[in-house]
Amino acid sequence: MIDYKYDVQLLIEGKGLSEDAIFQYIETNIIGDSLLAVGDDELVKVHYHTNEPWQVLAYCASLGDIYDVVIENMQRQSDGLDG
Repeated sequence: MIDYKYDVQLLIEGKGLSEDAIFQYIETNIIGDSLLAVGDDELVKVHYHTNEPWQVLAYCASLGDIYDVVIENMQRQSDGLDG
């Protein structure tokens, strides 16, 4: 059994972005693990494992344009099914 079912990956494009602030917000407010938030003040890549991917999407969309969004179901992948 996987603790966090969804692997969420996306890019945020905006102005004045802070990878540290994004990391801190997600880590503090959205339950999950394996968090990465890397980039600069105009483009940040986010990667997170969670059971609530919509919370990651909503937060990141509030910061700028999100794109290259990928949400994979890791439980299905673990079970040998399409994720």
